[in-house]
Amino acid sequence: DRRDVNSRDVVVAVVLLAVMIASIHGKVPGAGQRGADALAYALAVPLTLPFAVHRRWPVATLAATVAAFLAFATIGYAAYPGVSLFAILFGIAAHTDRRRSVAALAVCVTAMVAGLSIQPVGIVTTADRTSSLLAIAVAWLAGENLRSRRARWAALEDRATMLENEREERDRRAVADERLRIARDLHDIVSHTMSVIAVQAGAGHHLIDSDPEAARRALSNVETASRGALVEMRRMLGVLRDDDDAPGTRAPAPGLSKIGDLVGRVRDSGLGVSLEMSDPIPDRPASVDLAAYRIVQESLTNVMKHGGPIAFVSIGCTATDLSIEVADNGRQREADRSSRRDEGGLNAGQGLIGMRERVAVYGGELAAGPTPDGGFRVTVRLPLGGDPSTTGDRTASSGTRS
Repeated sequence: DRRDVNSRDVVVAVVLLAVMIASIHGKVPGAGQRGADALAYALAVPLTLPFAVHRRWPVATLAATVAAFLAFATIGYAAYPGVSLFAILFGIAAHTDRRRSVAALAVCVTAMVAGLSIQPVGIVTTADRTSSLLAIAVAWLAGENLRSRRARWAALEDRATMLENEREERDRRAVADERLRIARDLHDIVSHTMSVIAVQAGAGHHLIDSDPEAARRALSNVETASRGALVEMRRMLGVLRDDDDAPGTRAPAPGLSKIGDLVGRVRDSGLGVSLEMSDPIPDRPASVDLAAYRIVQESLTNVMKHGGPIAFVSIGCTATDLSIEVADNGRQREADRSSRRDEGGLNAGQGLIGMRERVAVYGGELAAGPTPDGGFRVTVRLPLGGDPSTTGDRTASSGTRS
């Protein structure tokens, strides 16, 4: 606090003044020296009190102190005024920059040499000169050391603050990335499940009078889809809560090994699906495995909403890349196409955005767009060694599906 610092400087200045007055009052003059008088006590004030403001006006403070010191020495008072010179040099060295500190050292050395040289013969010895100059050097070095230590501490504090800010920024980015991941997963789960439920509920509504058994199967598919969505939602919520007492919520995240189950559920909903998948697919990071599953899931959801009646899924793998292609033939009735496009209007474009973000996380490539026969195709390449920490967005897409 600046107020506390100023108070300490005032206290030091008052102490210096008291010491100087005591020295003047108790010093017996030698041969050729002058005894204490009013002028000696008056000079004690500019010798000592300027220390109180040396941080704010270092040049003026030094000038006043040195001028009073030289006047005191020239008059030939018996008291020794060097203590005030040492104090002001220490203060300037400790609380100003190096340039002013070195200049103050040169001024004080010059003033001390001049003050000692004009003393009467026999008063100043070689030991006095040596000790005075050594005291000046000690005062300057002590001030320089204090200033250097403060500068180092300030640099360390700045670095600590910078590192803390960087850590907080990393934490904020991690939270934002996690929120984005959760949003993508929620979109994929809810969008896919609601599409299956909408299709099956519509089929059941139309068939409940003419084919009760088919309507019953449709309702069973609605129940299965909704239960599957609830299981995945509980798994996600369990991870978010980090609840060790609920092991049932820690089911493994879906991956390509579950693609067959996904295709089966989609087929049960009434969409024809042709699946071609390399066998075996080599080991791959769990995060890439989940991303591939979600991409296929969202692509099939889009086909259910806007395309069909048949979807073609192809999954291939090399030593370095995983490739995915999902397409539909686009030959559904125009009225049905318009109806399903309206159903997805609230989330239009979110599916492709989510897929693009998933692919970008691993530095992969995505292309999406209509085919010449009126269908829609999504092709994805995911590097098996993709690093989620480097999110170079190299995707390219077109089209308007959700």
